[in-house]
Amino acid sequence: MPYHIALFDADNTLLNFTLAERQAISICLSARELPTDEDTLAAYSAINDSHWKRLERGETTRDRLKVERFRDLFSALTFGGDPAFMARDYEAALSMQSQLLDGAFELISALHGKCSLYIITNGITAVQKNRFSHCAIAPYFDGCFISEEMNCAKPEKRFFDLVAASIPHFDPETALVIGDSLSSDMQGGINAGLDTCWYNPAGKIAPSGMSVTYTVSRLSEIKPILLG
Repeated sequence: MPYHIALFDADNTLLNFTLAERQAISICLSARELPTDEDTLAAYSAINDSHWKRLERGETTRDRLKVERFRDLFSALTFGGDPAFMARDYEAALSMQSQLLDGAFELISALHGKCSLYIITNGITAVQKNRFSHCAIAPYFDGCFISEEMNCAKPEKRFFDLVAASIPHFDPETALVIGDSLSSDMQGGINAGLDTCWYNPAGKIAPSGMSVTYTVSRLSEIKPILLG
């Protein structure tokens, strides 16, 4: 069955967030003469991920997340800096990182004109807008939905309801949610009653009972699913 609307997650689905995060946090750590070795970068990534997962579960707010992830990092590094200043500098550095995953440009350019393309992303508005505007794929998209602007986040059903209400002639039967995250993208699509496509290059196993519609390991596999 062809799909007419593709709802793409951004980070680690089309944009290389792993690389963007490493570049941005390295810039901020270096400016403070803090280590940028693999263990430190991995520690920040784990801390950051844990805070975003808490946001998905409704256990924190975006404003708290922005600062507290750096408070936790400074605690781990026994560094006495100001986490609010680090949060500001990190957002500025991250907003300049627009690297695409391999195959993302080829996929999106091939889909352009054949179905309507939208970005659905949990993130900070200023950061995500700047990153996406500098991507080579940006002109191919019909819209971008950012959780901070919408005052709700994936996987909340409300997020997807607002997306659906904003897209002309939205038909849930012909819309597909595509992303790398089981907890936000796939669960969010399921919550909204939409078909889902899990981009899973690492070959992870979905939890028992989670009914993902499609699973792919390469971005190139998404085109035939969307176009039928």
